[in-house]
Amino acid sequence: MRFLTGLAGLIAVAGLAMAQAKVSKKEADAYNSVLAAPSPDVQIEAADKFVTSFADSQLKSTVLFIAANAAERKGDIPKALVYAQSAIDADPKNFQAMILVAGELARGTRENDLDKEEKLARSEKLANDAIATVKTAAKPNPALTDDQWAGYKKDFVAQAHEDLAMIATVRKKYADAITEFTMAVDSPTPNPSTYVRMATVYDQAGKPDDSLAVLAKVLAMPNLDPMIKRVAEREQAIAQKLKAGK
Repeated sequence: MRFLTGLAGLIAVAGLAMAQAKVSKKEADAYNSVLAAPSPDVQIEAADKFVTSFADSQLKSTVLFIAANAAERKGDIPKALVYAQSAIDADPKNFQAMILVAGELARGTRENDLDKEEKLARSEKLANDAIATVKTAAKPNPALTDDQWAGYKKDFVAQAHEDLAMIATVRKKYADAITEFTMAVDSPTPNPSTYVRMATVYDQAGKPDDSLAVLAKVLAMPNLDPMIKRVAEREQAIAQKLKAGK
């Protein structure tokens, strides 16, 4: 899962939807209830209620993506994919939903899956479509400065490049994966877990020195999540063994 950066972006896009949509007070209140829900389960319930009550709303795609994000946060990936695809169906330019589907397909595809290439091709198309859509996306809310919106857009593009990196990794195209990971960490708020995935690919490509350099950067980050730290340390041990020729 990858939702920490996405939460900030979700708020920005939620602002876009609310700022652009012409809605009644009742619809606006229902929408705000979705945004203010205190837990993923409550948020999904509020989103379902909104979509049922306002089936033709301009806010429908955004609400469905918020439900997808909530399902992803609670670890229910099948439900996250259903909501995200519904969000894309409601608005083919919903780039956050594209990024979510692309990422989960890439992470969930295994070497021996019979439909491996079908899933990877779909993931790749969605990631590239998201990058193209983000580049022309209008600033969501007048309250955002141009620099703030540029930062959000850079984060979204970075997430899509991480999806492309994972696709290349599954295909064992490690040079391509490294190139995509390099673009994925070129973000105002790079995720430490992205660096760890990048280090893993360096090891798979037989480049333990590069892996160790990336991991040193991760392990020096302040307030590093303990789980990410443990994974980074395990990968560091692997890289050290590769470097020693063991």
